[in-house]
Amino acid sequence: MRVNTDLHIHSRYSAAVSKDMNLPEIAREAAKKGVKIVGTGDCLFPLWLDDIRALPEKDGLFALGETLFALTVEVEDAHRVHHLILLPDISKAEELKESLERRSTNLEADGRPRVSMNGAEIADLALEADGLIGPSHAFTPWTGIYAHYRSLADCYQEKAEHLGFIELGLSADADYADRIAELSKRTFLSNSDAHSPRTNKLAREFNQVEMQDLSYKDLCMAIRRKGGRRMTLNVGFYPDEGKYNRTACTRCFRQYTAREKDELLGHCPVCGGQIKLGVKDRVDALADYPEAMHPDHRPPYLHLIPLAEIIARAIGHKSPQTAGVQRIWNSLTAEMTEIEVLVEADLADLKAETKVVDAIRAFREGSVVVSPGGGGKYGEIRLPAAQGGKEKQRSLFEF
Repeated sequence: MRVNTDLHIHSRYSAAVSKDMNLPEIAREAAKKGVKIVGTGDCLFPLWLDDIRALPEKDGLFALGETLFALTVEVEDAHRVHHLILLPDISKAEELKESLERRSTNLEADGRPRVSMNGAEIADLALEADGLIGPSHAFTPWTGIYAHYRSLADCYQEKAEHLGFIELGLSADADYADRIAELSKRTFLSNSDAHSPRTNKLAREFNQVEMQDLSYKDLCMAIRRKGGRRMTLNVGFYPDEGKYNRTACTRCFRQYTAREKDELLGHCPVCGGQIKLGVKDRVDALADYPEAMHPDHRPPYLHLIPLAEIIARAIGHKSPQTAGVQRIWNSLTAEMTEIEVLVEADLADLKAETKVVDAIRAFREGSVVVSPGGGGKYGEIRLPAAQGGKEKQRSLFEF
């Protein structure tokens, strides 16, 4: 069976996260999206772990309504690099918490703890707890591994060979990452890192996984590509849409080339803000290949725009959370999930005004126009005045 998963989110116990990020709300919204397995996030935080513990558990997954939760946590190391960890059960989460709390000052104050350890030390403890570990949003300029290191081994040392995955992040896709030779053997994850359960945040990036059973073991086998289990699709943003895709000022968002950044010593001459190297330029600096070299095991990467964002652009609303957008979103998803609406439904059957259906068609045809983001500001996706001329994106079920 093929299952949609989003394995990196945060709970209401993490900083700068919506108070609505509770288990019932997350479960309800994930089901509407069409995502079956969601990472709990923050599973070392005592109050959140108590909430998870109250759910019925089977084969390492915790059930609430139609949604299953896998134990996950993101940890920040001494160099500000973020690491995503999956764990098999509550006892292992408690074991890891005990191992980390001696080196953390905020483990019981923030769902995403900071620890005074390096990547190799954190990986060692995660592996001792029978967990899977990999770098979170690996290319993000502030907290991604490639912002601070040139290779996985520079960060994880001898534990690099035991990494379970690489999380791409919102500003990169498989075409970016597969220009780096050391990543050819790695499984890529595309997760939302959601701080809100709203329709344009939760599962804005997700993975389609081939599994035989709905279990933590099968999920890990799929990530490790064992026993016929595997990733069949990565789904996420156009990289240009990511808020750190281009080199730009973090104050006024003016974009620069990497050379200009160096010549200006990293200071914006317009406003005096800091110029942050973008993911695209960082990948260019690290790349072993001029173009992506995808290994045979690499699944396709499907660029998907959240349905609420499409609707907002189609009807001219600035926010996907307006009453008008939500009314149309609720109507379209009344009898099918968001994913089905976006890529599976016969457009003639959709009960929505023509301009909304035309906007969904533009997405399917890949004829949207993306203005790149950078410096902390998301890029902008626009619907073209004239359609056509680009290859149609394939259905999820073709992969």
